[in-house]
Amino acid sequence: MKGYMENFEQRWQGVEALMLERFGKLPDMEGMLFLIGVNELGSLPSRKFSKEQKQDLIHVAVCTLLSQLGYYTFTGKDEDGWPHYTEVMKVPTEGLQNQERLLKECMVRYFE
Repeated sequence: MKGYMENFEQRWQGVEALMLERFGKLPDMEGMLFLIGVNELGSLPSRKFSKEQKQDLIHVAVCTLLSQLGYYTFTGKDEDGWPHYTEVMKVPTEGLQNQERLLKECMVRYFE
């Protein structure tokens, strides 16, 4: 398990380095989810989003990431081009740290 933890930490540091290189600063978890959501929407970052749309983008990112583990499945895009997902199985909800760790592991896979 120790080797996996060290490997994960190195891989996570690689994601952080990528963010620093691309954006000049390290976004927080919400910022990273927003960027993934924008990427999945296929929109230009210069586009202005409402507060509700930003929340929707974060939701799209979470579904995208957790679909890697089979928690969600992509069902298609709506007429405005927004991706939609269906929950296939319940996401484990025990503890904020565990949830963040799960999302970080998925982010590492997403950016690799």
